[in-house]
Amino acid sequence: MNTEEVGTRLVELCRNGKWMKAVDELYDKDIVSVEAHEMENMPAEMRGIDQVRGKTVWWENNMEVHSAKVGGPFVAGDKFVVQFDIDVSEKASGKRMQMSEVGIYTVKDGKVAREEFLPLAQKKE
Repeated sequence: MNTEEVGTRLVELCRNGKWMKAVDELYDKDIVSVEAHEMENMPAEMRGIDQVRGKTVWWENNMEVHSAKVGGPFVAGDKFVVQFDIDVSEKASGKRMQMSEVGIYTVKDGKVAREEFLPLAQKKE
């Protein structure tokens, strides 16, 4: 698959809540995944398909997704960008939040080789 095809497929799977299927189908075994900051016992940067699967399992086990708007892909060269606007609740606390971020993906040999997430900047009061 070329970059646009990978991006289009990723958007399709994410729109349908098939997060793990996206990882299994589209990610390289040596994927590098970079979050904006560390999370609950998770480093900001993860390497390898097993770590990314673990992060995805954590997400599915700890978050209830009420809705997800997935925009894109925006494509140029070997990169594509996807915008995520997600309404979720933490299952343990019930705390509901809205998250908005973009994922910047790099494709190599028909697979996602790198992803990096950038959250929407918070307005200062």
